[in-house]
Amino acid sequence: MSNMKEWIGKDFLLTTATAQKLYHDHAAEMPIIDFHNHLNPALIAENKTFQSITEVWLGGDHYKWRLMRGFGIDEKYITGDASDRDKFKKWAELLPYTIGNPIFHWSHLELSRYFNINELVNSTNADSIFDQCNEMLASPEFSPCGLLNKMKVESLCTTDDPIDSLAAHQAIAKQKDKPDVRPTWRADKLLLVADLEVWRTYVQQLSNKSEIKITNLTSLIEALEKLQLFFEVNGCKVADIGISQFSEASINLEQVELIIPKILQEEEISEEEKATYQAGILYVLCMLNQKKNWVQQLHIGPLRNNNTRLFNSLGSDVGVDSMADSSVAIPLSTLLGKLDNEQKLAKTILYNLNPKDSDVLATMAYNFNDASCKGKMQYGAAWWFLDNYDGMTKQLDHISNYGLLSQFVGMLTDSRSFLSFTRHEYFRRILCEYLGQKIENGLIPTSMTLFTGKIVENICYNNAKQYFQF
Repeated sequence: MSNMKEWIGKDFLLTTATAQKLYHDHAAEMPIIDFHNHLNPALIAENKTFQSITEVWLGGDHYKWRLMRGFGIDEKYITGDASDRDKFKKWAELLPYTIGNPIFHWSHLELSRYFNINELVNSTNADSIFDQCNEMLASPEFSPCGLLNKMKVESLCTTDDPIDSLAAHQAIAKQKDKPDVRPTWRADKLLLVADLEVWRTYVQQLSNKSEIKITNLTSLIEALEKLQLFFEVNGCKVADIGISQFSEASINLEQVELIIPKILQEEEISEEEKATYQAGILYVLCMLNQKKNWVQQLHIGPLRNNNTRLFNSLGSDVGVDSMADSSVAIPLSTLLGKLDNEQKLAKTILYNLNPKDSDVLATMAYNFNDASCKGKMQYGAAWWFLDNYDGMTKQLDHISNYGLLSQFVGMLTDSRSFLSFTRHEYFRRILCEYLGQKIENGLIPTSMTLFTGKIVENICYNNAKQYFQF
C-alpha cells in the first residue's frame, strides 16, 4: 500500500501506446515557461535553502489550507503557531483522504519528482518523510533556483504591483545561472472602489512612487505610464487584471475625469458613478497594456474573502475565495469591441473561474483575432478551481471545438510554491492522453501522429516562447 512506483510511474495518466509516445517523445523534455505565478522573487534573489518541507510545501498554499479546514483541523496547524513538524503531520494525516481532489495527485508528484520519495503519505510515515525531505532541502540543489532548475524552468513571470520596487528582479538580473524571472504588471487595485478610503490610500502610493501628483484621470494615466516604463526597463512583457465582476456601465472617460477628483476630495459618489469609473479604468488599463505591446491576462470571476472572520484575522489569499456568478458576455464583448475598433487591443488571454463562462470566453476570444500574429486572442489554461483533470480536459475540448488547439500557449502554475512545477507535467500528460485517445479512436489519422507530436511540443513550450517573445 505504501509504494507508488507502479501508480505514479512513467506512464501515469497515459492509457494508450500513442499517448505514451506523444508524452515521452515530445512533451516530457520540453523546458517550462511559466507565465503566471505568485512566487516571491526575493526568495529567488536570495536563493537561501528552506528551513523545512512545511515551509516550502504548506506555507501560503491556500489550496491545501481549504482541505485542512474541511477535515476539521484546527487553525493552529494551518496558519497558526504549531511547529513545522506538527503542521506536516496534520497534513500527512489528511492526505490519504484527499482522493478525488487534484491535490492528491499534485502532492505525490511533487514528492516523487523533487525528492524521489515514492511512498503514499500518511500518518505512519509522516515523521520519516518530514526528516528525509528536510535533509535534502538543506542542500543547495534544493534552493529556490535549484528547484526551478530541476524542472527545467526557463522563464517565469511573478505577479507585481505598480508600487513594487522590483529590487528582487534587479538583483536576479545581475546574477549568473538564474532563470529568466520577469515582473508582471498588475494594477487592478485601481478597480476596487467599494472602499473609497482604501482606494485613496492606494492612489496616494501610486502618486508617491511615480512622483506625479494624481488629481484626475489625466494625471493618473501619466503616473501609470511612468511606472509602466520602469517595469518595462526591468523586463516586464506581461500584464494581469483580476476582474471579480464586470461593470455594465458604458465606457465614458469624460465622466471618469470628473469622478476621480470627487473621490480624492472625499465627496460622496453614487453606485452609478462607481460603475462608470470601473468600466472606464478597466478600459484604460487595457489600452495602456496595448500601448506597451504587452500580453494582457484577464482573470475573470473570483468572489474573494467570503469568510470575513478569517479575512479579518489572516488577510486575503488564505483559502476563503470561491466562484462568482455574474454576467460576463455583454460587458466583455463591449470592452474588447471598443478596444479592437480603436486598434488598442493587446494580445489577450482570457481565464474564467466559473465553468458556466467557459463557452462564452472560448468563443469570445475568436471574435477579435487578426493578422497581427497567430493566436492573438487566447482562451487560457484551466484556472484555479478548474485546474484539475476534468477541468483541463474540458478546457482542451473548448479550445478544440471553438478554435485552434494548435495555437494554445499552454499551462501555468498560478502558484506560490516552488514545488508546483510538476503541474506542467500533469497538464502535459493530460494533453498527450487527450490527443492520443483521438488518434487511437480514429478521430485523428494515425499518419499524423508525428505531426501531432510537433503540436504537443508547441503547446508545451514553443507557442509561449513565440507569443510572449521572451
